[in-house]
Amino acid sequence: MVAVGEVVAPHGLRGLLRIRAFQPPAPSLVPGRRIVLVAAGGEREVVVASAGPHGRGLVLLGIEGVADRNAAEALVGTRVLVRRADLPAPAADEFYYHDLVGCRVETTDGRALGAITATFSTGLNDVWIVRDGGREHLIPVIADVVRAIDAPAGRVVIDPLPGLLE
Repeated sequence: MVAVGEVVAPHGLRGLLRIRAFQPPAPSLVPGRRIVLVAAGGEREVVVASAGPHGRGLVLLGIEGVADRNAAEALVGTRVLVRRADLPAPAADEFYYHDLVGCRVETTDGRALGAITATFSTGLNDVWIVRDGGREHLIPVIADVVRAIDAPAGRVVIDPLPGLLE
């Protein structure tokens, strides 16, 4: 299962949910698709009844069994997960961040830095957290730094900007 968004608010009175998509426009959220909602109290599988874009980075989602605002409000804060097989295939020059977790990172001159453990967004660009034992590096995912990504081989090559690794 892969997290594709989070419920941020109810919408209207009929149980619709506003979802903050982690990778807008969230093409894996389509009517008829089975998804999993995960919250602190557990998880439950539901079926998407309707889905469509709703402003910047949001998806308006209807799910079977949620028919009023109170039921929708109870879901705020839940994560929305889909099966990995339900994600659209990336193009030849694209990748999913979750596919890079565990990839080893090295510099263009062959210096090993560790492995990618997570990705987060700064709003301006995404950043990989690369760890090697007790050492951690924050690597911006930008063209000036990332030189090669070979997900099948589990390898990423970077050309660090001055001061990045200090």
